[in-house]
Amino acid sequence: MKIAINIPLVDKEEITAVTSILRNGVLTSAANQGGKHVQIFEKSVSSFVKSKYVIAVNSGTAALQAALYALDIGPGDEVLVPSFTFVATANAVVSTGAKPIFVDILKENFTIDPDDLQKKITKKTRAIIPVHLYGNVSNIERLDEISKKYNLPIIEDAAQSLGSTYKRKHTGTFFDMGCFSMYPAKVMTSGEGGFIVTNNKKLRDKLLMIRNHGMVHGYDTKIFGLNLRLSEINAAIATVQMKKLPKFLKIRKNNANFLSKLLSDLNIQLPQQQKNENVNWYLYTITTKQRNSFVKKLNEKGIGAVSYYPTPVHKTPFYKLKTNLPITDWASKHVVSLPIHPKVTKTNIEFIAKTIHDIL
Repeated sequence: MKIAINIPLVDKEEITAVTSILRNGVLTSAANQGGKHVQIFEKSVSSFVKSKYVIAVNSGTAALQAALYALDIGPGDEVLVPSFTFVATANAVVSTGAKPIFVDILKENFTIDPDDLQKKITKKTRAIIPVHLYGNVSNIERLDEISKKYNLPIIEDAAQSLGSTYKRKHTGTFFDMGCFSMYPAKVMTSGEGGFIVTNNKKLRDKLLMIRNHGMVHGYDTKIFGLNLRLSEINAAIATVQMKKLPKFLKIRKNNANFLSKLLSDLNIQLPQQQKNENVNWYLYTITTKQRNSFVKKLNEKGIGAVSYYPTPVHKTPFYKLKTNLPITDWASKHVVSLPIHPKVTKTNIEFIAKTIHDIL
């Protein structure tokens, strides 16, 4: 028995959509508004997350880059980010010439710590990027207070939180811009892809240029931009996946609830939703002592348990910074994510729970 941590869920519908694009021959579009299927996809996302504007791009990283470019972040600027996240959050900042300033996290849900965040604001601070890690929603109220007090824009890194809500409002829609990923391991996929959501028309118009070499009508580059476009092929896959997303999320929630019930008698930190929060259960993450041996034993049984992330960004060879982030360091040594994606069956979950009981 092998149970992967996450797998893309595609079938005949996605294959038919791709085949149709290939037969049509229009594989991508350099039009300002994007190709036909890109526009269809953007409308489906807009309807789902209740955002006025959606700008599709070719990866979650590209979404972060484009959002930073739209705010004119550059050399000499500082952007506050958590270190306990995938490296793309910080790399996107570095790609603009700005400097990522690493912030600690909250122990209860691994999202950015507002108190540590506020302490690290300087005259050079130009933006904040909280990460809704594992699908957990960051502290929206505190972030809003800080944003208003210091007049700082917020880019939500919602790469892992499509479908997560707080007070029935979707992540990515609380502040200036929200950035999402459609990498194959996410709750839905386009193969490779991402998108930005915003309610600000000026930012939307700017983002449309940024994703397309700064152009509006072709060869009329007005601002700095790159080729960050989403292809028609990827957009067609994403449109089909968006239709399936509510079902995907429902199964993940049921699996998470069942697993929590079976593990509730153990002395481990289980994932907890905060009041008014509805997470997408992208990753079901627990903490335990002797994490490495624990993961090894689960893997030996065919259970795709994974540690996200054993090395915080600030300790990776590229960054190699001596920064005091005690909760980040603690989490990096104790977190374990378990499979609960829609392909995981009730029998699988019972096996996972039994194996964990046997180990602990």
